Amino acid sequence: MPSYTPPLRDMQFVMHELLNVTEDFKAIPQHAEMDVETINAVLEEAGKFASQVLFPLNISGDTEGCKYDRDTHAVTTPKGFKEAYAQYVEGGWPALSCDPAFGGQGLPLAVNQCFYEMMNSANQSWTMYPGLTHGAYASLHAHGTEEQKKTYLGKMTSGEWTGTMCLTEPHCGTDLGLMRTKAEPQADGTYRITGTKIFISAGEHDMAENIVHLVLARLPDAPPGIKGVSLFVVPKYLVNADGSLGERNSIHCGGIEHKMGIHANATCQMILEDAIGTMVGQPNKGMQGMFVMMNAARLGVGNQSLGLTEVAYQNALAYAKDRIQMRSLSGPKAKDKPADPIIVHPDVRKMLLTAKAYAEGGRALAIYCSVLLEKSHYHPDEKVRKDSEEMLSLLTPIVKAFLTDNGFQSAVMCQQVFGGHGFIKEWGMEQFVRDARINMIYEGTNTIQSLDLLGRKVLGNNGATLRKFGKLVAKLVEEEGVNEKMAEFINPIAYLGDQMTKFTTEIGFKGFQNPDEVGAAAVDYLRVAGHLVFGYFWARMAQVALREIAAGNKDPFYAAKLQTARFYFAKLFPETATLMRTARAGSKVLMDTDLALA
Repeated sequence: MPSYTPPLRDMQFVMHELLNVTEDFKAIPQHAEMDVETINAVLEEAGKFASQVLFPLNISGDTEGCKYDRDTHAVTTPKGFKEAYAQYVEGGWPALSCDPAFGGQGLPLAVNQCFYEMMNSANQSWTMYPGLTHGAYASLHAHGTEEQKKTYLGKMTSGEWTGTMCLTEPHCGTDLGLMRTKAEPQADGTYRITGTKIFISAGEHDMAENIVHLVLARLPDAPPGIKGVSLFVVPKYLVNADGSLGERNSIHCGGIEHKMGIHANATCQMILEDAIGTMVGQPNKGMQGMFVMMNAARLGVGNQSLGLTEVAYQNALAYAKDRIQMRSLSGPKAKDKPADPIIVHPDVRKMLLTAKAYAEGGRALAIYCSVLLEKSHYHPDEKVRKDSEEMLSLLTPIVKAFLTDNGFQSAVMCQQVFGGHGFIKEWGMEQFVRDARINMIYEGTNTIQSLDLLGRKVLGNNGATLRKFGKLVAKLVEEEGVNEKMAEFINPIAYLGDQMTKFTTEIGFKGFQNPDEVGAAAVDYLRVAGHLVFGYFWARMAQVALREIAAGNKDPFYAAKLQTARFYFAKLFPETATLMRTARAGSKVLMDTDLALA
């Protein structure tokens, strides 16, 4: 059976030593009094909930899966899921970072980020039920009417009600302009909504008494394409004026998907037949509200893979220390045993260190983004809000695509450490691989994220935001450029930072002449950008570790951090050279292939 220990020490390192988040919080009125001790205490309790309540349900939930009743359209979650959710609500966990005006605790988003990482490590399928609620909550909080907020946000904050996002239809996924779901206006200001949505995570379940669906649909006079899409809130049960539940709305689950992974999360087909809804935001401006959800969801999906990377690594490490097989190439290490533990073998270490480097680099980036999100919403200085939002916009596709690509790679490597046992269910590794696979697909495939990064976020403003990130890199290079001990971390990012400008300009120029050039280069480009970002954070983490060691700190944590940083820059970062070469190879070898693909 697998195990899981919340990585509290590394979370504390990132928040308090690397990013010093409480200093940022001092400028944000509602968090000005937030201290290190409070954050650590909350995360310690959060870790207990994840590891003690959720983790034991992961394999059993995967084995049992969800059950769909064709007659009642009801979905039953696996044994223990409903009870775990009741504990989650009772503990006040849904309210952690929600607005106090609606019953929230108002803690920083960075705390919620770490909590969700731990829950994703423990049980991704379960975590998706409350996780989708956060996106729906954020959209209503940003764009809902006062009445909608009053009706829904309190119950969503408490966890009594959950939420979903209903975008995809059988004939359209990413291209939402093709959707056909219709919304007919009624005399009382409501809308009657008819259509079919598919792949709706947590669309129906037995864990909460009501489900608040956010649904994209078209008005009768809507212009074609994405500019004719409106957003509606459509509850499973209508809500009476006094806040109590009324009659069942005409939205129901028409079936659940049988999938490769995340078996314990209900992936639903949702049928709307004159379902009653109210509009969120303005007519034909639904994407504004939906983007709030989608961006939250994209950061959330990156976090899912971060969680899986961590738990897969922990289990592979424990196995590699315990499993004895053959002798070390450089001579026996465990002379009292008939063979050495497999952790002595270089390639086993390479697989373990790959997962560790991707987990710790991903954690630094994810927490950094949660601070940016906080500042973009609540910082009193408008310029800081705007700059934070701009930087977050650049980093969001990297969080989603780079972390999920790395997460799947790491899960496969950690499974490989187990050999044949990794293919067997009881060890848990095959489930981590299966569950990790979806993260590269939903909430906009990683190719879509790559196109978003290169086409919109970089070339869309002629690289202005990328240059702002480049300034962060340049500042670090300037600080540490003469420090010999930092050279192995600084030189690679300084070189790539210089290369990035030329590389981006070249791709942009080719793309201006032929848009297919952007599509051909985008996936490779995102991985290069991902390594630039990871390289920056790994260099900063090495900087902190070296300072602590120089000050006489004997905690082996810092020496371990340095060793991982050295591995990252020596073995993972250099793939940027190959990626830039393949990106520069252009579109012709892809598009001039009609015979090959006949």
